[in-house]
Amino acid sequence: MIVAEIFEKGGPIVWVLLVYSLIALTLVLERAIHFILMKRLPCDFERGLKAAFSETKVEPYLGSLKGPDARVMQAIHEAHVEGIGDLDSVASRSGSEELQQMERGFRTLSILGHTAPLLGLLGTVIGMIKAFMVIELAGGQVDSQALAGGIWEAMLTTGVGLTVAIPILLLLHIMESAADKRAHGMRRSAMMLLERLSSERKSSEQSRAIHHRKGVIHAV
Repeated sequence: MIVAEIFEKGGPIVWVLLVYSLIALTLVLERAIHFILMKRLPCDFERGLKAAFSETKVEPYLGSLKGPDARVMQAIHEAHVEGIGDLDSVASRSGSEELQQMERGFRTLSILGHTAPLLGLLGTVIGMIKAFMVIELAGGQVDSQALAGGIWEAMLTTGVGLTVAIPILLLLHIMESAADKRAHGMRRSAMMLLERLSSERKSSEQSRAIHHRKGVIHAV
């Protein structure tokens, strides 16, 4: 069966499914390029972060990093410098924004993947209705070969709908897994920064407390 015959026999539903597949292909390619070009943290990030804290060069080091993980940590450190206490909330908000950017278009792909089989089924139902209308008009005297041809034409749209839906859902699952992996990486790097900032803050508070006690003792 050639492609032209599929579109001729399938009717408007097949054309709609063709539009579905073109939209899905565009979104998948755009998201694939986005994930490929997305910057990652260096392999020695943990060691570099530790060195940056020991040399008090945290801001320049974080500023040299690129990618969603880096943007989350930059937002956390900026909030820390501004004196914001609830850094966990900042990390959660910034991480959610980055994840939302990564998952852009996923909902559209999900809608396309889940409605394509329903469109195919709708085409089949419409085709079957037409076939039985022909049987009724013929008074039940219908050539079995012609009837079989009408039925396979009706079933054609269901096959096309599944052919469109299955790849869309598989690719969507792969991209969701990639986004989840990057989200896990963002959480890990953010937690590493928060732990060091917390440790730094506690050390600073202890140092101020010691200086305060020394001042009191000196005054006495």
